[in-house]
Amino acid sequence: MSHELSYQDSISRLLSLVDHERGTPITDTASNPDGLGPGGGASRGPRQKTIFNLKRIEVLLAKLGNPHRSVPVIHVAGTKGKGSTAAFCDSVLHNVGYRTGFYSSPHLHSFRERIRINSQPVSQGQFASLVENVWPHHLDVSANLGLGPVTLFEFMTAMGFQSFGGANTLVRRTGFQNVDFQVIEVGLGGRLDATNVVDPAVCVITAISLDHTAILGDTLGQIAFEKAGIIKPGSTVVIAPQEPEAASAIDEVCQRLNARVIQVGRDVTWELIAADSQGQEFIVRGRLGDYRSTTPLLGTHQLINGATAVAALEVLREQGHDIPDAAIAQGFANVSWPCRMEVLADSPTIMADGAHNVSSMETLLDSLPRYMGQRRLILIAGFSRDKSIKDMVRCIGTHDPVVFATASRHPRSLAAEDVAGLFVRQGMSAVSCASPADALRAAMEAANDDDLVLATGSLFVAAEVREAVLGIDPEVYPDLLASDSSRFGATG
Repeated sequence: MSHELSYQDSISRLLSLVDHERGTPITDTASNPDGLGPGGGASRGPRQKTIFNLKRIEVLLAKLGNPHRSVPVIHVAGTKGKGSTAAFCDSVLHNVGYRTGFYSSPHLHSFRERIRINSQPVSQGQFASLVENVWPHHLDVSANLGLGPVTLFEFMTAMGFQSFGGANTLVRRTGFQNVDFQVIEVGLGGRLDATNVVDPAVCVITAISLDHTAILGDTLGQIAFEKAGIIKPGSTVVIAPQEPEAASAIDEVCQRLNARVIQVGRDVTWELIAADSQGQEFIVRGRLGDYRSTTPLLGTHQLINGATAVAALEVLREQGHDIPDAAIAQGFANVSWPCRMEVLADSPTIMADGAHNVSSMETLLDSLPRYMGQRRLILIAGFSRDKSIKDMVRCIGTHDPVVFATASRHPRSLAAEDVAGLFVRQGMSAVSCASPADALRAAMEAANDDDLVLATGSLFVAAEVREAVLGIDPEVYPDLLASDSSRFGATG
């Protein structure tokens, strides 16, 4: 088999795969890991009616030599903070000197961001080689085993595991080496997520709130049960502070599976020392020591995420892995996790944050005065149609912003005019702008040097504003499903 597949052709192949949530939801479905960064494609229907078990991803990985079993795993689930917590863990392990693999979703600007080695996205050539390596096995699973077509997220999960732990497996390799640790972020839920095939060194469950309700359940208890599906019998579980209903559901699973629990907020605590728009300094008081660190990530919630990461890293220490205190401090200082209260420019300050549910929006708005002071708020707002938009708009309204309403390229985006109408119905004035870049230009014209221009409401809106400010050339995905699926042999 030739390994001359181009990066663009590899993306085209991916976009020919079944992707349940990328298009307009058939029911009140929510964004899932198959949801792309800015761009889009077609929907194949509600995910919960298609994913019954993990058999398909298990068979696909078996054909690849089960690379996911080769390397220790930190497995991170949750509604809020899972990506940041995973990024903290990855950064620390990389700063120790370990070779690290980090799998996350969705991406902001490029598919390559989802698979990182040593904290850096794989190259275009590496990405294309992974697609080519996994492709024939996906065709076999999709066509011949009666399990249905492999989804985009399942395929990419296999790519991630193959890049991290497949150096000694049966499939042909193209220059990859085994990593020392894998940090794996759950895509959606946990119990039936394609990543839930690992036997983790430590499980992590970050804060749970109402999101993806059509898929995971409409109560905190139901959602927590799905997240707790990553807990394995006898495993060690780090649990971030939770609402009582979620905590109760997780505790029930832990007791049933005889899992060891480390509770952040009780066993591991944190204390803020200083904070401003450039970052924050804090102490995490762990079970094995105290760790004084700085981080560029803003928000009180990042202190909790940092403490949660320390709790997980201490478990690895107990298992015999060398993780010096200095590496924790260095890893926290060097961590990068864009579009989470990320300051992109000054005078006026431009910030991008991917808050996309009520709880995240409340956390963002409550955090702003501590880090940014009291400023006039100029908002670039856009939302996905399947979110609790009216509640987010009501939350924003208490801060009396100047609003520029917009829509990202993502096909699930609510039209800019409709976004503006929601603000107007809440008694606010709002200007409709065709794109986040247009909204940014209008916001900058309206802003004074000491104002705060905040892009939020959707990770995809935040990403497009980030592209406009920093001059990033994004990947824009045409809808290849209808025209090109036969060319790439897709069976879905």
